[in-house]
Amino acid sequence: MASIVIISVLLMVILSLFRVNVLLAIVISAMTAGLMSGLPFDELVSTFTSNMAGSANTALSYILLGGFAVAIALTGITKGFVQFLRRIIKGRRGVVLGVIVIIASLSQNAIPVHIAFIPILIPPLIALFDRIQLDRRAVATALTFGLKAPYIMVPLGFGLIFQGIIRDNMAENGLSIALNEVTLAMLVPGLGMVLGLIIALTITYRKKRDYSVIEPEGEPSKVEEEDDTPFIFERKHVMTIVAIVAALAVQLITEEMVLGALTGLMLMFLLVAVPYRQIEDVMSRGISMMGMIAFIMLSASGFAGILQESGSVDALVNASSGLLEGNQLFIAFILLLVGLIITMGIGTSFGTIPILAVLYVPIATAAGFSPMAIAVLIGTAGALGDAGSPASDSTLGPTAGLNVDGKHNHIWDTCVPTFLHFNIPIFIFGLIGAVIL
Repeated sequence: MASIVIISVLLMVILSLFRVNVLLAIVISAMTAGLMSGLPFDELVSTFTSNMAGSANTALSYILLGGFAVAIALTGITKGFVQFLRRIIKGRRGVVLGVIVIIASLSQNAIPVHIAFIPILIPPLIALFDRIQLDRRAVATALTFGLKAPYIMVPLGFGLIFQGIIRDNMAENGLSIALNEVTLAMLVPGLGMVLGLIIALTITYRKKRDYSVIEPEGEPSKVEEEDDTPFIFERKHVMTIVAIVAALAVQLITEEMVLGALTGLMLMFLLVAVPYRQIEDVMSRGISMMGMIAFIMLSASGFAGILQESGSVDALVNASSGLLEGNQLFIAFILLLVGLIITMGIGTSFGTIPILAVLYVPIATAAGFSPMAIAVLIGTAGALGDAGSPASDSTLGPTAGLNVDGKHNHIWDTCVPTFLHFNIPIFIFGLIGAVIL
């Protein structure tokens, strides 16, 4: 039973590496897991589809955010922002990547819009990236760092939610810990991400890459050329800023991304920042931009449901607990390895924490780990796989922005680079943190 998780996740990864569509790879792996566990086919399909509802809120959020991003782009305000960035960047690749890291990091904490900024900001910059021959794998790494590292290390925005989930689930399983202790504990694996980012940007992807010789995959989209005509700030741009601020305010007050995105989208039309007659075009392009991400998230939730329904996740951890005899370093290694396998399959760090905490707290407590060390184990195991997973929004978002011309492959140009540069150092630093804290 425990082998079902390993086999199905490996199948998903192998299919993805062989360039099978990620959505199909997830569905095939989910069906394989269900059949191996002995679920009748009708129950298997029912379990898969019913559990897709677990990500319905997220999927709808992404669709609405896609429409909101298209509406913002239609006003032309992004032209002014991109021109401003170009003046700052001046063709220096290091500055480009530094700015992207900062903007992506702010999207998780200071202005918690998550991946919604990517389809607004990145496509207009593709022409600049190609002109300075910037390796898009470096951009993908910078984006994924900004989408992930802040919620691991900083208790604000999504970081407050993530660290709060760790604290609450530890408490539910009989182990109290303060939020500031969780924050201090998660700084250790977070430093691993910082090291991985430095290696990626200064060593691995430092060289120039000529995208003019790369053949696009599939039907390429229209890529915006650099527009140097002077940007004129108009009334519609004021209304756009009002809509953006309102969307952020509603999201922060209600803690619902759907309501925030819907507010911003509706205000774009009510304030006539975008003519109402363009609403069909806006939503059509928004669905085209973010629809695949939404369906992948839905399918990943269905996959997770089948794994849980079959009992294979519990079986994997319970089987691993039989090996957990010996020194703490070996125990921590096994626990993190199990977390990596589970999170790679499910594709969500936030959703994995409750699954892991139920089993990690009693096992690690019995092994003599401190509360902070257990927080490191749970948080690191949850975060592992968020980068590198084909089904994670931390990889799907960057690909959606960088692959507008069909020259950026989701698996080889986003998932593999982010797995190597983030999951490996996070694993190592998390292992060290669990032993020394």
